[in-house]
Amino acid sequence: MNQPAEFWNSVYDNGSAPWVIGEPQPAIVELTAQGLVRGAVLDVGCGAGEHTIHLAGLGYDVLGVDLSPSAVAYARSNAEEHGVAARFEVADALDLGPEPLYDTIIDSALFHVFAHDNGDPSEYVRSLGRVCKPGGLVHVLALSTAEPGFGPRIDRAAISDAFGEGWVLEELQPARYRGRVTEVVIEAEQLGLAPGSVVDEAAWLARARRVRG
Repeated sequence: MNQPAEFWNSVYDNGSAPWVIGEPQPAIVELTAQGLVRGAVLDVGCGAGEHTIHLAGLGYDVLGVDLSPSAVAYARSNAEEHGVAARFEVADALDLGPEPLYDTIIDSALFHVFAHDNGDPSEYVRSLGRVCKPGGLVHVLALSTAEPGFGPRIDRAAISDAFGEGWVLEELQPARYRGRVTEVVIEAEQLGLAPGSVVDEAAWLARARRVRG
């Protein structure tokens, strides 16, 4: 289940977010290279804004949203440092709006927050469905239980079961997610990970197409 905004604010305010790596996820960059990001784009749970900044720099019409005001402030500062005019707003992923505005939605490391430990991501997927245009794509990069690792990891069924009626799950494959070891990674010693190191964890990369509103 998702944490309140205050929790997310704290990890951005003290610099301990293990998902802030100073660059976009390679798996998301590859989606762009493959032509799988098109039209109006929503980067949901944008965090430090790396993907929004990357896409805006390439000329995409993209909006990054996050529940955490600290994350949005961080992302805006990050965009300014990169010299990119990128848009960010504070928004709840469970209430993204009533209208289908987006052709592509990027979810990098948010879905598993709702789905891990037998969580129920259905409300989140309904929220995605309301704002994704018919024929639009949702790309999900989520940590996997396939290997030992840290963070809220999920199995394959957590994604395949969530994108049912109203969606076609076009692809669901193993991938890698890049993170860094910070003081909030309580599993670091057990996994033999040195503080400050960058690791590529087992992940899932899914592509779901919206087939009806």
